[in-house]
Amino acid sequence: MSKRFKLGKLRMTSAGLTVVLLLWALATGVGWSQESTAQESTPDTDAPDTMPVYPPGLDDPDIALDALELRLVPLTADELAPLAAAWQDQARAAAQAVIDKSLAIRAVDGAETETDALRKERLELVEERDRIFEKASAVISSLEAKGGDPGQVETMRAYLSAVIAAGRSQLTLQEFADGFLKWLTSPEGGVAVGFRIAVIVGSFFVLLIVARIVRAWVRRAVDRTPQLSNLLSGFLVMLVYWLTIAFGLMFVLALLGVNITPLFALVGGASFIIAFAMQETLGNLAAGLMIMINRPFDEGDYVQVAGLGGTIKHVSIMSTTVTTPDNQVITIPNSRVWGDVITNVTASDTRRVDLVFGISYGDSIERAQQVLEEVVANHPLVLEDPAPNIRVSELADSSVNFIVRPWTKTGDYWTVYWDLHRAVKEAFDANGISIPFPQTDMHLHVADSDKAASPAALATMTGDDTAKRSTAADYAQGDYGADEPGESAEGEDGGGRG
Repeated sequence: MSKRFKLGKLRMTSAGLTVVLLLWALATGVGWSQESTAQESTPDTDAPDTMPVYPPGLDDPDIALDALELRLVPLTADELAPLAAAWQDQARAAAQAVIDKSLAIRAVDGAETETDALRKERLELVEERDRIFEKASAVISSLEAKGGDPGQVETMRAYLSAVIAAGRSQLTLQEFADGFLKWLTSPEGGVAVGFRIAVIVGSFFVLLIVARIVRAWVRRAVDRTPQLSNLLSGFLVMLVYWLTIAFGLMFVLALLGVNITPLFALVGGASFIIAFAMQETLGNLAAGLMIMINRPFDEGDYVQVAGLGGTIKHVSIMSTTVTTPDNQVITIPNSRVWGDVITNVTASDTRRVDLVFGISYGDSIERAQQVLEEVVANHPLVLEDPAPNIRVSELADSSVNFIVRPWTKTGDYWTVYWDLHRAVKEAFDANGISIPFPQTDMHLHVADSDKAASPAALATMTGDDTAKRSTAADYAQGDYGADEPGESAEGEDGGGRG
């Protein structure tokens, strides 16, 4: 019994010791864990307060701009944001240094040598400030391009712009002169600008030579294409010439590092405004293109267009110049030309000359036909094929009209026209054929001869009731009046003679 009691007591003591040991181990582990956590959370006094998240060296003021721009390429917006803030701090410090030096110069009342030294130091600080501002602007632009906070980007850019603007507005005349002379002699300033201007001007003259060579080559190419009119050929040559110069200049500007993307945006915006403001001009432009493509006429053709007739002297993209037969030079907008009926007189190699000749009703039609055929056949410029057409066309009021329609070359049209008029008149005269002029025969019929012989009727007919009263009976005798055959003045005076 006592043995069992002692054994049970021993077991209980062992169990209690085990529990105590477990509790002690658990407490020790918790303490170690808390101590470790506390050590991890305790800041290292030797480490900086903030660690930059961008690669080291990118905030170095001495870093080259091209190297900085290259190293900015793989960075993210989260990396660029603190880098931009760091460069803004450097820009603020550089601007402050320039301001301090300017104030020192203005406060000096001593020797000119001391002032000159301070001015040189200020110019060096200005150059350093400009370099830092340029690098800070590159970082801000990269941050904006990669989706950085628009508000942050706008604030940083506004700061840089405000500092530059305020600094320029506060310059004295001496500081402005010093800065301008320094910029003028700086390799990155006036020398670089002068070099670019010289390159652009030289490139322009070279492009003029190249464009002329290309224009000559294009002109030879289009001359071998007979389907192209002179108008379209000239337009294509001019277009290639100016496109060569334009694209050449843009290529040169791109090589010089000039960003030409805003130029395209400017051209696009200006094109919309110009198109709205110059609708009529654009109408002339479109009409000029239609004329050159459809080729209703070419330079040197005689046309009738817009109510005018003349020879095409020149056709541009906007207007058509016509020379009239009396040597007037008339410029017509292309919209008027294309919007009207165009008659090209010289488009064909041959033309028909339309003439009309009249003979008297008493003349022989056969004889007149023979004379006209001989005159037309004897003219050297009249073509045998197509054959001339000579026919009686009309029995007019005063004449029997013939149509005479010979064919001739287009260039000989007016020569044949004028020659045949003269030749026909001379031939008709030689053959006794008359060319009548319009005339009217009036016949007066009076129904009541007694009433017609009364003084009142005579006065009404003649307008004279005294001087011509004796001749009233003559008008009642027939259609011939006083000149009726068989009657004469002697017969009237000598009425009493048998």
